Formats: sequence, C-alpha cells, structure tokens
Amino acid sequence: MNPAKLCLAAAITMAITLAPQLSAQVQTNVPAVVPGAKPVTVEHIKIHGTALEGNLEGDAVDRDVIVLLPPSYEKDKKRRYPAVYALHGYSIGAEQWTHEIHVPQTIEGAFAQGSQEMIVVLPDSKTIYNGSMYSSSITTGDFEKFIWHDVVGYIDAHYRTIPSRTSRGLVGHSMGGYGASRIGMKHSDVFGALYIMSPCCMSPMAGGGPGPADQMKERAIAGEKKVATARSPADLAAQSPGFAAAQYATAAAWAPDPKNPPLYFDLPTKDGVPVPEIQAKYAANAPLAFVDQYIGNLKRYRAIAMDVGDQDGLRFDAAKLHNILDNYGIANNFEIYPGTHTTSAVADRFQNHVLPFFSKNLCFTADCRWPRRRAAPASLEISPGLRT
Repeated sequence: MNPAKLCLAAAITMAITLAPQLSAQVQTNVPAVVPGAKPVTVEHIKIHGTALEGNLEGDAVDRDVIVLLPPSYEKDKKRRYPAVYALHGYSIGAEQWTHEIHVPQTIEGAFAQGSQEMIVVLPDSKTIYNGSMYSSSITTGDFEKFIWHDVVGYIDAHYRTIPSRTSRGLVGHSMGGYGASRIGMKHSDVFGALYIMSPCCMSPMAGGGPGPADQMKERAIAGEKKVATARSPADLAAQSPGFAAAQYATAAAWAPDPKNPPLYFDLPTKDGVPVPEIQAKYAANAPLAFVDQYIGNLKRYRAIAMDVGDQDGLRFDAAKLHNILDNYGIANNFEIYPGTHTTSAVADRFQNHVLPFFSKNLCFTADCRWPRRRAAPASLEISPGLRT
C-alpha cells in the first residue's frame, strides 16, 4: 500500500480497525481481593483547564478528575507521596476508566502486596468525538498541556505530593498509551518513570489495514458527506455514535483549521482522494515518526516499561517503539502477555505490574536521588505459554 493510502487508512478507519479490539469495554478479569487490604480514599474533583480555554469545539474546560489517596494519607498529615497519572482510552472517560482497571480495589491490592503507597490521578479527557488524543489543537484545546501542566500543577498545589519529576509517574492504555508516549517523550522534565499500555496510533496506520481501496474511498466519501452537512460538532457527533466518531476525533486533534467553521478541522481526503498536506499533519503526530527527536528526553527516565496482548493488533507498533529504544541504548522493559486489546487483562496489569513498577522506580522521599544511569540493553519479556 502506498503512503497516501496508508495515511488515508489511518484517518478514515481508526474506528473500523480498532472498534473490534476496543469495543468490549469494562469486560475485565478482576484480580481477587487481597486479604487485609486497607481502603483508599476516592475524591471526585474538577480541574480548570487553562490550556483548554477558547477551544473551538466547545469542549468542557472544567474537567472531571478522580484522585485516589493512599490508606495512610489522612492519618499521617506530614507525609508526602509520589503521584501517578493514569490516562484513559478512546470512547471512555475517567469514570469508566475506574471500572476497567477496577480501582480502588486494584490499588488497595497492590499496596497490600507490598507496593509503596502513592497518589493515583485519573484525569478525564473525553471530548465531543469521544477522545482528545491527548494532543495540542486549537479545535479541541491543548490536552497535552492540560495533563502535564494544569493537572500536575493542581495536584501538587492541593495534595501532599512530592513535587518533583523523580516522584511523578505517567501511564496510559490504548489512546492513553498514545498519550503517555506523546507526553512522556516531550515532558521528561515533569515525569520520571513511564509505563505504556497497548498504545494506539503510534504510526499513521494505527495498527492495521482497513480493507480494499474501493471500500476505503467509499468510507472517506461517506465521512465527507457527514462533515459537509453537519451544522455543529454536536450535530456531527450525534450522527456518529461510539467509534464512528474516531475519524473526527483524529481530524480535530491533528488537522485543526480555525478558518473552517463550524467543525474547525480538515479531513485528509477530498472526494475520497487523499490530500497530501493533511496526510502530513497526521504523520507528524505519530510517535514512531517523531520519537528520534526526543531520545535525549527518554534517556532521562529512571525506567520505561511497555506491555501489550499477544492477540492485540497494536503489538506490532509497540514492538517497533521497543526496538527503537533498544537501538538507542535506552533501557526499557517490553512484555507481551496473553490477551487482546480489550480490557480483559488491564485490571490485573494495573495491580500486579503497573503500580509495582512505579513503587520500584519513583522516589518516595523528598531527598531521594537516583543513581547515575548507564545505557543498558532493552528487555523483552514473553509471558509463559507464549514462547515458541
């Protein structure tokens, strides 16, 4: 497939290629309750997104955020804690993300099994088209800055965090994995450990081919017709429920156009034919395309980990990122586990892998200093039963 068709595939078929993998939201395998686990405190707050002000899409500027405080938080008033920021995937918000990873139970279980106590923060980044892509756009607002600046700044100002990059972790799943990759590469001055779960949208193909070229053109034309007749973002969203809106979410995030009302974005096709200058905008937002620019940043991390299911079509792009880090001598752990892209294993991963990872690699005291890090070979782990 030529480059034009590759970019077209990414633009108009994200919903088609990912929907079968992502649609089974909340069907998670829940880890057993750990005996003796102490309860965490769950707070639902609003954080004003200065970075989201004036967005042309009309998305909310005051965002829901869920904060989970460790068992000792209320008792030990002088103690400060690291903070982990966990980014949700496409089509869901922070509340549904809690059900997918089964917090607070999995956080309580991780602490009971020996992970050090930390604050966990779940910001909501769902937009009118069901996902911000954690990108910087005049149309949706700068959700990238909202996470690393507005949310982090608010949490540090209102909770007893250790306000240092060495005590902040970033993790995300699917679209959140894309966000963790994108934000993590650019903002190693804010975060000190990075965990990427089943990341979507790493390359322009977003994880798979869409089908024959004639079908691609038909879908593109159908999408163009909806855009041409839509009276507002709300109108277009109403015509495109669920994953059908994914092509508009990516357009709003990656091809904003302040001179193109009422939707303020450009599609990557015209009459079903790819538009090269818009394709280039999509490609510029693919982490596999821009990762080489941020190698110095990635080398600053105390630790980087990534995981993906062995039946997940996104595993190929995840492996490419792992190999790129390997080629640059950046130590990272990459694990392929039994599972699909759906959330079947995400709760287990969060309790038994993600939080222990941050427990090991974040600083838990203000005077903590990391030892000088040497370049090391990357690590690839294949879960038992997957070896050939």
